[in-house]
Amino acid sequence: MAKVTVDGIDVEVPNGSNVLQACEAAGVEIPRFCYHDRLSVAGNCRMCLVEIEKTPPKPFASCAYPVADGMVVHTDTPMVRAARRGVMEFLLINHPLDCPICDQGGECDLQDQAVGYGTDHSRYAENKRAVKDKDLGPLVKTVMTRCIHCTRCIRFSTEIAGVSELGATARGESMEVGTYVAKALSSELSGNLIDICPVGALTSKPYAFVARPWELKKTDSVDVLDAVGAAIRVDSRGTEVLRVLPRINEDVNEEWLADKSRFSVDGLKRRRLDSCWVRRDGALQRASWPEAFAAIETKLRCVDGRRIGALAGNLSDAESMLALKDLFTALGSANLDCRQDGAHADAGRRDFYTFNTSIAGIEAADALLIVGANPRREAPLLNARIRKRWLQGGFPIALIGADADLTYGFDHIGDGPETIAALLGGRQAFSDVMRVAKQPMLILGQGALARPDGADVLAACWQLAAATGMLSPQWHGFNVLHTAAARVGALDLGFLPGRGGKSLGQMLDGGVDVLWLLGADEFDTAAIGRDTFVVYQGSHGDCGAARADVILPGAAYTEKNGTYVNTEGRVQLGALAVYPPGEAREDWKILRAFSAYVGRTLPYDDIAALRARLERVNPVFARIDILPRFGCADTTGPAGDPGRMRGAAFAPWIDNYYQTDPISRASPTMAECTRVHAPAPAQAAE
Repeated sequence: MAKVTVDGIDVEVPNGSNVLQACEAAGVEIPRFCYHDRLSVAGNCRMCLVEIEKTPPKPFASCAYPVADGMVVHTDTPMVRAARRGVMEFLLINHPLDCPICDQGGECDLQDQAVGYGTDHSRYAENKRAVKDKDLGPLVKTVMTRCIHCTRCIRFSTEIAGVSELGATARGESMEVGTYVAKALSSELSGNLIDICPVGALTSKPYAFVARPWELKKTDSVDVLDAVGAAIRVDSRGTEVLRVLPRINEDVNEEWLADKSRFSVDGLKRRRLDSCWVRRDGALQRASWPEAFAAIETKLRCVDGRRIGALAGNLSDAESMLALKDLFTALGSANLDCRQDGAHADAGRRDFYTFNTSIAGIEAADALLIVGANPRREAPLLNARIRKRWLQGGFPIALIGADADLTYGFDHIGDGPETIAALLGGRQAFSDVMRVAKQPMLILGQGALARPDGADVLAACWQLAAATGMLSPQWHGFNVLHTAAARVGALDLGFLPGRGGKSLGQMLDGGVDVLWLLGADEFDTAAIGRDTFVVYQGSHGDCGAARADVILPGAAYTEKNGTYVNTEGRVQLGALAVYPPGEAREDWKILRAFSAYVGRTLPYDDIAALRARLERVNPVFARIDILPRFGCADTTGPAGDPGRMRGAAFAPWIDNYYQTDPISRASPTMAECTRVHAPAPAQAAE
């Protein structure tokens, strides 16, 4: 540790730190534009100038100057103030006076630092330069005349996103930032360019000229459009959600957010279900809540409990799933399922279906095997964490499944289960790599589990993990990567077929007489029996609603207080930002009201009582945002026979990243992304 004195304050910082980090440790604010904690040092803007004793009498860029033991730093001397004012004057030479119409206004680093560290006049009267705007696709809007050449966007796209599409051409006053060849950004993390841009050069294209930041109500919540569970902030005005931004959570998403989670917000106000519907004479007609309840109750009255079933969707909160399970238990049904994709899961032990290494724990691993997954499409934020570890070196990666660009180097060692068998038998070279590694890890995706032999693949991968040192009392390297935000919570609640109960496949094609869909849209609704009475409870008019006989309008994730469990088993709370539209209600309240209507009243009247019930069903729901790290003392594997694995290759699980749920399918922005990024006809034919 190096001892440094900053403005009379003594601090100790790790060797190799820079002066700017030492100043932050001392609680001294240092202005900056190009420097970012998670990016490489560029030293472009020179705004972070400080004075250092026993050095040449000039200001130093603190972001690029390493600390030394005994160093004395001054951050507010006349020389430093004059230097910063001069730098700010240079930065504003060509910057346009767009503040009144700039979307960055009110949350702009350049505005703030110009007031805090600049001067009240400029000595330059020459014409400002103009730069042609670049078309970066449907998500990021550019006004490149505002660019101050900090190169944060270039470094982010190259280092964090792993897609080297942005760069600088020419030099000096002619320098321009953009894509070398005119094209849309292809990274699933491109929206983060908006957050890291310190001026208004890169802003949100869908959000352009929509609102000012001081008009918005800000609500901390959690993202549910994939299973990572990123921390988000929902910004709303009145009854409408206008944007979603990331919050810092070092254990999950750091400070990044995937594009689908950020930009599909416009799908929250389209195709919405805002009233009940009942099918009469072959057509859906609007109905009141009592009429909808009466239609369901009339059907249930003449059906045995063993002939009704329920399916939980991918965006369901734990409260609504527990209420639905309690209701169906009271009605005498054990026909419950949460696996719309038919994925095999062994709920006997929690570590059979969670990401046990944890997302942050990826940085401690020293070898990785990916089986039947494409993390870049299925969990872009988790993929960024893998890339972060890969950039540090000493992290061999192998992939079994469909070849893809994952933004980091890997060995594609096979396409299907035969490669797993070869690894188990020691006939594949990567098995030696894993055995030599001290903390190897395996990621098992839904593309491997949602097959007829999924249970056997699960057992084989666990056996492989045990044989290669992934399972020890100090380390748990076996991980299941889910794509549905509701899946782990549903498995924690046991939302699976009970004794004598039927799975989704058995409930289809006439397996039940009444099927209750809780936001379930991700399966082939055409396979539902022709005479099956379908109740759809959800927020959007998607596939399930089109097949329904009764529709009950529910709330989207931004319109209710809900509990979600991410792929690593972390329990998190989502918060109500706006109220549901029209007659729509929170899902658990709908189920509670219906239970009273049919004389099976559920034993909770408010969300506090319901969450107490959650904790009684499974104590993990009492650990909010707490994820204990643990090893694996018992290596007994899940049910399944590795010898029964079939030879078919693992298929890609997500074909279109931008449209995977009712919200993103209702989003015009996501539809435009799908159009822009659709493969060319020749590629599609291949």
